[in-house]
Amino acid sequence: MQNSVINSNLSINVLTELSRSLLVKMALVQVLVGIFLYVNCLMIFTFLNKAVFREDTRYILFAQTLFVDSALMVLTDMLMILSLYQYRIHMIPCIIMFVTAFTICTPLTLVAMCLERYVAICMPLRHADISTSRTRFLGLLIIWGISSVVPLFTLVAYLSVVPPGSLFSYDVCSVELMLGQEWQAQIRVTILQLLFLLMIIIIVFTYIKIMTAARAASSDNKKSTNKSLRTVILHAFQLFLCIMQFLSPYIEMVFLKIDVSVYGHLRYADFVIFIIAPRCLSPLIYGLRDEKFFHALKHHAFFNKLSLTMSLIISCGDGLPLKTKCY
Repeated sequence: MQNSVINSNLSINVLTELSRSLLVKMALVQVLVGIFLYVNCLMIFTFLNKAVFREDTRYILFAQTLFVDSALMVLTDMLMILSLYQYRIHMIPCIIMFVTAFTICTPLTLVAMCLERYVAICMPLRHADISTSRTRFLGLLIIWGISSVVPLFTLVAYLSVVPPGSLFSYDVCSVELMLGQEWQAQIRVTILQLLFLLMIIIIVFTYIKIMTAARAASSDNKKSTNKSLRTVILHAFQLFLCIMQFLSPYIEMVFLKIDVSVYGHLRYADFVIFIIAPRCLSPLIYGLRDEKFFHALKHHAFFNKLSLTMSLIISCGDGLPLKTKCY
């Protein structure tokens, strides 16, 4: 009797420690996601308020990464919260969240950004002719078309193996649920490997070409060329993190069969390192390293704070007694 009481107390203490650790982790993630979304929204606002950015291919691609990363961050954050708390949701919203084209769109946009830098550095006289509104529309269409290949396969493969009644059931939404059969996971990872192999080849090609141009450039153009070279390197690092993001679920599925607690810690670490971290690099590359965009960003951030302060002062001063304090 006494041993059973001791064991129950130990179990309660262990569960309390686990729930406390989970709350701390979730709070940290929400702070990181909140900061990320605030910076991204500020940059999107800056992009929309400047006509010169809306007409430049590199900034249009940058704005697309901001929008896609923000939407993907919200979706993955919701899925992580639901998964950690084992909350069951309807299968149709779960399928919609997993078959979005956002996951592949960012890596493809990074490749398009590298190609844009290659054209600007290696073919400067043809850059204006190539970078037209028609070319931009066609490029965005290709990006979204290729981004839809894997989600469409995931959707068709899932619908082909599950009974019709399961679509109206409730379950914990996870990638393991969508890839129930082994052949689904194998074909999906094969498609992703081919896509990323093609993207790596393109980035290596642009890097070599820009590096060659940097060596042959004059002293006046060397600074711009070297900066483009560093940008391509950062995009390659982003692409590497994105590749790890797609490979991590397959690693997680192995640990799920071994130890559930290790699986939970691994999923949390993968979310922070391979989902949040790569999305923080885009604002760093173009939002802070690009002088033109950084000056516009500072201008909007400063005047937004100033207008907010003035509106608070006016609202606090209107219709209030002199002795009343406004907090």
